[in-house]
Amino acid sequence: MKKLIISAFIVAVSALNANAWQPAGDKIMTPWGESLDPANVLPEYPRPIMKRGQWKNLNGLWNYAITPMGTTMPDSYDGEILVPFAVESALSGVGRTLGDNEELWYNRSFDIPSEWKAKHIMLNFGAVDWKADVWVNGIYVGQHTGGYTPFSFDISKALKKGTNELTVKVWDPTSNGEQPRGKQIAEPNTIWYTPVSGIWQTVWLEPVAEVHLSSIKTTPDIDRRTLRIEPSFAGGSPDRTEVILYDGNREVGQAASLGDTPLEMPMPVDAKLWSPEEPTLYGLTVTVYKDGKAVDRIDSYTAFRKFSVRKDNKGITRLQLNNKDYFQFGPLDQGWWPDGLYTAPSDEALVYDLKKTKDFGFNMVRKHIKVEPARWYSHCDSLGLIVWQDMPSGGPSPEWLGQKYFDGNEAKRSTTSEANYRKEWKEIIDALYPYPCIGIWVPFNEAWGQFKTEDIAEWTKNYDPSRLVNAASGGNHYPCGDMLDLHNYPEPKLYLYDPLRPTVLGEYGGIGLALPGHLWFPDKNWGYIQFKTIDEVTAKYKEYAKMLLDMIPQGFSAAVYTQTTDVEGEVNGLLTYDRKVVKVDEEKVREINREICNSLNQ
Repeated sequence: MKKLIISAFIVAVSALNANAWQPAGDKIMTPWGESLDPANVLPEYPRPIMKRGQWKNLNGLWNYAITPMGTTMPDSYDGEILVPFAVESALSGVGRTLGDNEELWYNRSFDIPSEWKAKHIMLNFGAVDWKADVWVNGIYVGQHTGGYTPFSFDISKALKKGTNELTVKVWDPTSNGEQPRGKQIAEPNTIWYTPVSGIWQTVWLEPVAEVHLSSIKTTPDIDRRTLRIEPSFAGGSPDRTEVILYDGNREVGQAASLGDTPLEMPMPVDAKLWSPEEPTLYGLTVTVYKDGKAVDRIDSYTAFRKFSVRKDNKGITRLQLNNKDYFQFGPLDQGWWPDGLYTAPSDEALVYDLKKTKDFGFNMVRKHIKVEPARWYSHCDSLGLIVWQDMPSGGPSPEWLGQKYFDGNEAKRSTTSEANYRKEWKEIIDALYPYPCIGIWVPFNEAWGQFKTEDIAEWTKNYDPSRLVNAASGGNHYPCGDMLDLHNYPEPKLYLYDPLRPTVLGEYGGIGLALPGHLWFPDKNWGYIQFKTIDEVTAKYKEYAKMLLDMIPQGFSAAVYTQTTDVEGEVNGLLTYDRKVVKVDEEKVREINREICNSLNQ
C-alpha cells in the first residue's frame, strides 16, 4: 500500500510539473507544437533501423542551469527544460540563447526496470549540439563532440539500486567555434537562423547483453543479386550471428556467420526493387549467439536498389536508379520548425513535410545543411523519397561566409576545423549508411568552407562506393565526384555542362509569398522573387518548371527547388513555416512535377 501511495505521489508531481510547462516567447507555432503534451514527448522508438524490444524513453522535463564556462556542477538549477528541444526553442520552455562563454547543464533522475537486472544498460543520445559531457550518479561516463550524430555510453557500472541521477553538460560556441553547425549563427539574419544548443533528439535507455550489436550495415548489389550484412559488436565477439530476410511475414532468405564475420545472402528470386514509385522494404532480424544462447536480437529492414550513372543513347551522362535513366526532382528541405527549431514537435509533424513532398509529385528531397533524426530517414524509406544528404557546413564565419563562388580558391581550414569536419562527416555516413533512401552524399555546399575538395570527394566515394558523391553543390567546381552541380536563382539555367558526369541543378526557384499571420518576423521577409497571391506563385512555379523541362534534353539530370517550407525570414517555401498553409495550387504543381520526374522514362 505504501508503494502505491508513493507512486501516486510521483505521478501527481510529474503531472503538476507538466502542467506548469509553457512554450517560451511569442513566435508562430505549428499545430503539433500547439497541442504538445509535455508528459508524452516523441514517444516513438527513435531508431527503427535497429530496433530492440525493451527501452525506456527519457524525454520530458529535466532540470537545467546555464553557468559561466568552467563552473563546477551546479547545486541548484534555474528551472525546467523540455527535452529534447534546444534551449533556444519555444518548446524547450526556456527560449534563451547559449553564449560561447557559457555551459548548459541538464539533470534528471531515473530508475531501471527490475526486469533489466543483470543486463548492461546503454544510455543513448540521438544528437546533442555540440560538446556533451555525461555523468551518472556523479560518475563521469564520457564525452561526445558533434552536433548531428548519435552516441551511446554503457552506464552499467555507474548505476545503483533505486533512483539514479543523470547529469549532462553542453558547450556550443555556434558561429564562434570551429565545428560543423549548418545555418546556425549567433545573430540570425536572411539565410542564417537561430542557434540550436544542447539536446535536440530523443534520449533513451536500453538493456543489452555484454556482447551486443552496436551497428549494422546492409549493402544490396542488384547486379550480383546479393545482400551483404556487416554487423559491428560491442563487448566482444559473438559465437555466431544469424540473419533472416522477410517479405512481409514470409521468410525469403537467411544467412549465418561465425564471430563478427560479415554475412552475404542471395536476393530473393522474385525480389522487388525499391523506387519512389514502389518503395518496397524487406524486413530483417539479426540474432546474436554467445555461449550457446541468443543474447541479442534486433529488428531491421533493407531494400534492393542501385544508384549509378551512365551515358544515354544521345551521349548525355545521366543519373540512374536500378540501371535505368531516372530524373531526380525534389525540394530543398532544411528541416527547421518555428517552435522546435531543429526538432519537430511530433513524429506526425516530422512525416508531414515528407508526405506533402510526395503529394507535390516529387521523387527526391535534398536534406540541406542538416542531419535529421533516424525516424525521418525511415519515413523516406517507406514513403519512397530519394535523399541527397548534405554535410552541415561550419567553422568560424571568417573562414567561409565571405568565400567567393567559382573563384577557384578554397577555405583555409585550421587543423581543428578540418579534424572536426572529417570526424563528423564519417560519423554521419556511418549512422545513415543502412537507410536505403540515401542516394547521394553532398560534402560541400556553395564553397561554404569548401576545402581539399578532390581529397574529400575521393574519401567519401571510397568509404561508401554504393552511393554517388556530389562533391560541391553549387560551389567551386573540380573534376571529381559523380556530378556537376549548378545553382541559379530564381529561374533554372544551364550555364555549365559536363559531358563526362551528370549535370544537375542543385538549387533554383525561391519564389516568395509572405502570408500575414504565418510569419516569423513582422517584416524583413524575403524571397528571390516575391508575389502577393497563391495563383501568382503557382503560375511562376509552372513557368520555371516548363523551362526546366526544356533543359532536360539539353543535359540536366536532376533538379532541386527551393524550398519545402518558409524558414524564419525566408518566405519562399511551398508551405508556410508553421505548416498551416500550402502556398501553391497543389494539383497544378503535382501535375507539372510528375511530368518532370517522368521525363527520362524509357
